[in-house]
This record gives sequence, C-alpha cells and structure tokens, in this order.
Amino acid sequence: MTASKRWQDYATIVLGALLLISPFVFGATSHARSSIGAWVLGGLLIVGGIVAAMTREPRRSPVVNAPGIAAILAFVGGLVIAFVGVPAIGATAIVMAIATVLVALTLRQRA
Repeated sequence: MTASKRWQDYATIVLGALLLISPFVFGATSHARSSIGAWVLGGLLIVGGIVAAMTREPRRSPVVNAPGIAAILAFVGGLVIAFVGVPAIGATAIVMAIATVLVALTLRQRA
C-alpha cells in the first residue's frame, strides 16, 4: 500500500496529535479520566488519519470515513469531558473534532 497525497489525511493526524498532548499542555495529567479520554480520542484521530492516508479510494462523504467517525467520537467524548472532567481538555477535543470535519469538507468540495 502506498500513502495518499491528500493533505487532509495528514492534517487529521496532526489534529489528533494536538489532542493527544492537550493534557500535558493544560497541566491536567493528574485528572485521570480527562487525560485518558484525551489520549484515547487523540489516538483515534491519529489512527483515522493513518487509515485515510493508506486508502486510495476517494471519500464519498466527510462523515462516512475513518476520520469522520473518529471526529464524531471525539466531539461526543469532548462534551463528556467538558462537563465531567477538565473543561479545557473537553473544549480542545470539541475544537479538534470540528476542525477534522472542516478539513474533510475541503476535500469534499474539491471532488
């Protein structure tokens, strides 16, 4: 398999990495639930970006693909983290999920 040349796939990986490091940035690693949530959701975005980069087929929809599914999970998880845990980490998850969908929409607009 060869990697795709779509910048949107690699942007999803970067957004996932930003979410992954957000507990360290906000100094909230002692809040276990929020930190683990951010690490899992960031990892899902990273894996979704890698899967999308390895898939050569065109995306049919910004939602029905690996990054889209990971973005939905990150959005819902971010809402839970924002209300139950550390609001800054939850807000970061929500922003990264929205940014992932917006990046996917730019890919859809070109096709």
